[in-house]
Amino acid sequence: MPQPDISVNDADFHADPYSFYARLRAAGPVHQVEVTAAEYRPTFLVVGYEESRRALNHPGLLKNWTRGQVLQGIATTAANSNMLEADPPHHTRLRRLIAREFTLRRVQAMRPRVQRIADELLDAMAARPQRTADLIKALAFPLPMTVIGELLGVPDLDRERFSHWSKEVLAPTSVPPSTTAHQKLGDYLTELVGAKAKDPGDDLLSALIRTRDEDGDALSPDELIGMAFLLLVAGHETTVNLISNGTRALLAHPDQLAALRADYDGLLDGAVEEMLRYDGPVQNTTYRYAREDMELGGTAIPAGATVLVSLAGADRDPGRYEVPDTFDIRRAPQGHLAFGHGLHFCIGAPLARMEGRIALRGLLERFPDLAEDPAGEAPTYIGGSLIRGVTRLPVRW
Repeated sequence: MPQPDISVNDADFHADPYSFYARLRAAGPVHQVEVTAAEYRPTFLVVGYEESRRALNHPGLLKNWTRGQVLQGIATTAANSNMLEADPPHHTRLRRLIAREFTLRRVQAMRPRVQRIADELLDAMAARPQRTADLIKALAFPLPMTVIGELLGVPDLDRERFSHWSKEVLAPTSVPPSTTAHQKLGDYLTELVGAKAKDPGDDLLSALIRTRDEDGDALSPDELIGMAFLLLVAGHETTVNLISNGTRALLAHPDQLAALRADYDGLLDGAVEEMLRYDGPVQNTTYRYAREDMELGGTAIPAGATVLVSLAGADRDPGRYEVPDTFDIRRAPQGHLAFGHGLHFCIGAPLARMEGRIALRGLLERFPDLAEDPAGEAPTYIGGSLIRGVTRLPVRW
């Protein structure tokens, strides 16, 4: 079958990638696909659920792209010294050190503050005399950006510049991707970590600077920068699209919206999980690299090949979920892959879930007549194959 290049900004593909993944999945769980950048070829896309779980935790698929395969034209900075681009035992060490401080208790302690930030943003929305807003600018972006900034101890984060660099790193607008944003983001974070080391506080970044394990091991300066990069970029961008994609799904399914409004306490947690499964914020993973010749889902993958795991494709696999293209907040979507699986499972998942629940409940309770604004601009989808979401979401009430 003709296969689009999923690495470029194809409008039809971005509007409905799920049909493409379904056609591929019907022919098999793993396929070779086209990508623009020659250094990533050959590339294989995993769209089956069970095969995706296997790939996400496969010891033969590496995340550290400097091992065995050097990608030309990609700048390396201290920001690359993060868990997402590491393999065991280095990944194990990093995660152990970070998990000492980025605990569920720390996340839960932030709940009252997250609620206050959400309430303030919703107050500002309600005060708009035109009764319309871009939900991303009004709520979905500033909530997680403020939360992660305060969590790390940088409440005065330069949001506009940071957001621009972050989006260019995750969804490049140029082909081949420019390295400028990555370098500027690395420089910015280097200054941030340096300033925090000189003037520490009670925040997470200060705690990571101080933390030592039983053997006296600590994060290096580059590893601190890499962790700040991962938490700031992944910690806000995914939650932005959880909130906006979840809102879009509810507004497109009035029966599900009505059911949720009638029983927040009983249905909200499950509704957020279904939003993550149905139209999650991460469409495909970052690249993995085959350490050696291997087989996955009946497909031979040669050593040195790159592998993408389609979280979006896996979470719509009918072999795992009944009528997977149906949005059903009463479904039991346990085991969805929106936050990954295995050793690279998202360490920030509890924070994202909490923010999503608070934001969505507050939004729906404050605005009983919430609807997409027909006078607003048509959705423009985020480019690239990594992030799933829209750049704006006009709503009215």
